[in-house]
Amino acid sequence: MRIGILGTGAIGAELARVFSAGGHEVAVANSRGPETIDADVLQFGAQAVTAGDAVRDRDVVIVSVPFFKVPEVAGLFASVPAETVVIDTTNYVPAGAWNVPIEGVGQGQAESVWVSEQLGRPVAKAWNAVLEGTLKTKGVPAGTPGRIALPVAADSDQAKEVAMRLVDETGFDPFDAGKLADSWRQQPATPAYCTELTLDELGPALQAADREKTPAIRDRQIQYLSSLPSLPPLDEIVELNRSLHR
Repeated sequence: MRIGILGTGAIGAELARVFSAGGHEVAVANSRGPETIDADVLQFGAQAVTAGDAVRDRDVVIVSVPFFKVPEVAGLFASVPAETVVIDTTNYVPAGAWNVPIEGVGQGQAESVWVSEQLGRPVAKAWNAVLEGTLKTKGVPAGTPGRIALPVAADSDQAKEVAMRLVDETGFDPFDAGKLADSWRQQPATPAYCTELTLDELGPALQAADREKTPAIRDRQIQYLSSLPSLPPLDEIVELNRSLHR
């Protein structure tokens, strides 16, 4: 497939490596220009391009920019064909240097519904509920016992099918998480968010999400992590995420 990736942060960079290593034609862009993209992102054949080229003539475009910067890339999609699958990996975290409060989302609108509105086109939501370390180190072949599952939400069956197939290629079991309006169930601080659950465990976790309580839980978690001198190891963060819902 011809895959374009907007954003070279932790998730975007790893997806560029995985998909180019898997034989896909990958073009990756950031806000600073192709010459600033690290060589390790390109080590398996991904091409560093401008943002305009990253969305041109692609089967799939993955949006992995900071959430509040989504409106800045919206203009790129004006000429992207309707059949191109757009996948959103972003999360709204209204604290810290990379995020700002956003009206609508702050009042409970599902994050990816807002992203879809900004881009002016449908999106699928995937890879937002996985930590960088999990994505880098815990992907395994399909059928491996205990394989971690990741939720995928979309309104289009075709877009969801493509996103789920790509999630599988990254080493995780894809789980059909329903429509985009339901994707709040996989947002930060929900039971399904970055808790490394199996396929059998993920469905009940999504259903257990509490829309009213989640924002306060999220904000407390951010405040706690921000107070630490450094982030804990991966397994400690996963356990902390799980403990929020016991």
